[in-house]
Amino acid sequence: MAFEQKQYDELMKVIEENKNLKGPLMPVLQQAQLIFGCVPEDVQKIIARELNVTLSDVYGVVTFYAQFTTEPRGLHTISVCMGTACYVKGSEPVLNSFAKELDVPIGATTKDGRYTLLATRCLGACGLAPVCMIDHEVYGRLKPSDIPNVIKDFEAKNA
Repeated sequence: MAFEQKQYDELMKVIEENKNLKGPLMPVLQQAQLIFGCVPEDVQKIIARELNVTLSDVYGVVTFYAQFTTEPRGLHTISVCMGTACYVKGSEPVLNSFAKELDVPIGATTKDGRYTLLATRCLGACGLAPVCMIDHEVYGRLKPSDIPNVIKDFEAKNA
């Protein structure tokens, strides 16, 4: 990943503003995610060095919280619920249908950078199982055959 020097400069400013505060790691990581669109290893190393914490501490936080990612995400995120209600009602074939339709592995981003496809835990819409979200838009009672139209519908609304 190639980032610009101004992004690293902005990160250093954020670190300087936060490093003497109590518990600076989380706010610095949140800002790093906004600045870079992810928190890759080189950024984690800078944060660890500048906050005087171990790289394993930084990595542990980045990999524990779903708000952080080590790879850039697509313009839109598709989250297919794999919680119990959705799974029992067929979310796995729905997820696989998205992967096939978009030609992307689960957990990855399409080649054009448009979509990231994720298998997620409960989305809190069990009554609509199986369910997915594309960004903040909920699609429920899905069947694998619905997926091409779900993508077309989303594209039409977000053109």
